[in-house]
This record gives sequence, structure tokens and C-alpha cells, in this order.
Amino acid sequence: MSAENNKASVTPRDVLRRAGAVAFWLLVWQLASMAVGSELLLAGPVTVLVRLTQLVPTPAFWTTVGFSLARIAAGFAVAFALGLVLGLLAHRWYALAELLAPAVSFLKSVPIVCVIVLLLMWVGSVRVSAIAVFLAVFPAIYFSVLEGRSAADPGLGELLRVMGVSGWRRFLADAWQQLLPYLVATCRNACGMAWKAGVAAELIGSPRGSMGERIYQAKLLLETGDLFAWTIVVVTLSWACEKAFLALLRATADWALAASVPRVAAAQRKQAAPAPAGILLDNVTLGYDGVPVATCNLALAPGSRTVLADPSGAGKTTLVRTVCGLLAPLSGRVQAPGSVALSVQFQDTRLVEAMTAEQNVLLCSAGALSADEAHTLLAELLPKDALGRPVSELSGGQRRRVELARAFAHPGAAVVLDEPFASLDAASHQAAAAFVLRHLGGRTLLVASHASGDVDLLRATPARLGDACGER
Repeated sequence: MSAENNKASVTPRDVLRRAGAVAFWLLVWQLASMAVGSELLLAGPVTVLVRLTQLVPTPAFWTTVGFSLARIAAGFAVAFALGLVLGLLAHRWYALAELLAPAVSFLKSVPIVCVIVLLLMWVGSVRVSAIAVFLAVFPAIYFSVLEGRSAADPGLGELLRVMGVSGWRRFLADAWQQLLPYLVATCRNACGMAWKAGVAAELIGSPRGSMGERIYQAKLLLETGDLFAWTIVVVTLSWACEKAFLALLRATADWALAASVPRVAAAQRKQAAPAPAGILLDNVTLGYDGVPVATCNLALAPGSRTVLADPSGAGKTTLVRTVCGLLAPLSGRVQAPGSVALSVQFQDTRLVEAMTAEQNVLLCSAGALSADEAHTLLAELLPKDALGRPVSELSGGQRRRVELARAFAHPGAAVVLDEPFASLDAASHQAAAAFVLRHLGGRTLLVASHASGDVDLLRATPARLGDACGER
């Protein structure tokens, strides 16, 4: 969306302003050439343009461009792929990150010219540009992946994991979307780094048929026009490769979102609903980082409906996270449906922002709904014009109702909702509560809510942490 908005914001005045800046520097170049008074020392833009028009139509020009482009592109592609994979693995396994750290830091700091000289001795001039590009680009991609994954918000990933969404779909819908801006920002520089490293390697090694060789020959023969012409070709190719690769990289965002949504045949959707499952907290000590908060005993029978009606800040969210397996108890026994069998809505908003409401629902439906069924389910809570828009464009109350529909689209044996009616007005609140009763289907329901009327609206048994839990 951001790329499209940027393109739409470019006005004719912006184009004229940029064209004027280019014309200004071309004029400066021409005046500097005239001041020097020697084409051997500084060829002017007209001379260089004439030489370019002579070079470009020749087969030798395209053969030379193809030679260098193939090797630089190959080095960049391998560096990007390996940097991405090793970065993801290193973020997951700290031991691997520690093992790779010295080598990657060395590659990041070592002068590329020194590396090129060694490579010329080891692999020869033909392969040196691809390897030099790899060594220049790999550290940037690797560290970008580490930074992106470390800064990622874990909230949506937690919800998808609790709802039983597979690791590959979680990566496409959540991790890749959060990582992509870091990769795009890094590749803006990495594409230019690749061409600088590749052409530098060709200049030093001068492999026959490369652009580096042509630049080196132009320098030896004092063909300044050719030198500038080939330099402009390198800059143009670097710019074009950057634009093309960034466009491809940004396009993976939509592709990943589309690929993450399950598509299951109708026959596979006709499965029996899971039997309701109870929830038990037996003498459980709740707490964070080893610090106890409360010792809790709570038993919910299969198919029961319970509302924790404590005020805000009483610890309801801590209990919900413990039931969902996201917070380990300090002691005691927790018995609750595991992943796939638990449907959940957390207190904070956790949606795939670029997805529509229907796609968010289908992502967590475990293939239990078709697109039409997801549309029908959401239409009970949302106006029709909100269903096909990215959820980032919806109001807070509408986003909350998307999350509620998503929880009931998931075929869990128990449903856990944390402040499900927050941000809703009175009418929407009542409609959402009726939706819960309509689609509960006999499943166990645990709701954490500070709203006083939710016990009656949900026809549930009230409970309070103070009653169910004995504070230490």
C-alpha cells in the first residue's frame, strides 16, 4: 500500500522539479568540461552521449553488459537467499548466531579490494566479480534479517500459534510482512553495493568481455568519452536492477498474504465439530519472570459458560495467557485444549493489517469455512462495505468485531475471549453478545470482561479472581 501511495503522490510539478535538477547538473558538467578545455581530461555530456549512441546498438555492447550483469546478479541472488535463510535460522537458534558472528562481522569490515586481490589468486578473474558481490551483500542482508526479526511484534504470531495456524502460514502472514520493510530498506543500498563491488572486481581482474575490462581499457587509452559512457551504463544498470528487485520484493507481500490463506475442498470442510473441552487450573501460581502474582483454582466443565467479571487490572489477562499456554505457571497444573483446539481473542488487537476481514477469518479457520461462509459470518457483525477492505482501514470497533468473528470461525473445543466487546457501543455490544451465543455451538466459553452486564448477555456463570483465586 505504501508504495502505491508514494506513486500516486508524485505530481507533474515533482517530475518537472526532478528534471530541472538533472538539467542543472548536466549544465554544470558541460561548463566544467568547457572550463578544463580538454576532452582527454573531462569529456562533456554531449561527447559522452554521442559515444553512447555509438556503443549501444552494437552486439559487442550487449554481450559485455550480459557478461557482467549475469555474474553480478548471480552473486546478489545467492547473497540474498543465504543471508535470508541464515538470518532466520540464527534468530531462532542463538548458538548458530554466536557461531556466525565473527565470520559475518569480518566480512562486513574487511576492505573489498583486499578480498578481490585474494580471490584473483584463488579463483581467477572470471569468477571473482560474483564472489566479490556475494561477500559485499551477504552481511547486509544477514544483519537486516536479524534486526527485523528481533524488532518484530510477537503478538499476532502468538495468536496464530494458539489457533493452530501452521508455521509456514504464520511466516507468510506475519513474520514476512514484518521483515519485509527491513529487507526493502537494506536492498536499496545493497543493489548499489553489488554493482560497486562487481565492477571493482572486474576493473582489478579485467576478465575478457566484462564492463570492468572496457572501463580499464578506456582509461589506458585515454578514451575519456568511453570511460564516462561505460560509467553511465553501470550507474543506469545499478538503478534499473534496484528498481526491478525492489518491485519484485514488495510484490512478495501480496503473494505471501494470498498464499497464507488456506483453501480447502468442500468435502474436507464437512467434519464433525470437536467435543467441548473443560479448562482446569489446579493450585496454579500465576506470575511473570518468577515473581508470583496469585495462586488460582478454577474448574470449567465442558460446555460451560463463565465470565470473569473483575475490574481492569485485576489479572484477568494473565490468567487468559496462562490458559492459552503463552505464560507458563510458576507451579501447579493447567489443563486446557492445546493448539488447534482453542479459539481465542486477546485484549489487544492482533490482525494481519493488509488482509481483508474475510482473509483474516479464513487464515484462522483451519479450512472449516469457504470464502462465502466467511463473508456470511462477518456480515452478521459488519456492514458489507467493510468486508472487502484491508482491516487497517476499519474503525476500532469494526476491527474488534473481525477478531470476534475470527475466533468463532476457528473450530476449537473451547473459546477464550479477553475483553471481546471493548470499543463497541451499546447496540453493537448487544449484537456481538448475541453473535457469541448463536455460534458457540455448545463449546466451553471463558470470557474476561469488566463490563457489568456481560454475565446476563452471555447467560454465563459469573466468577471473580478473588473468588476463584487466593492471593498470596
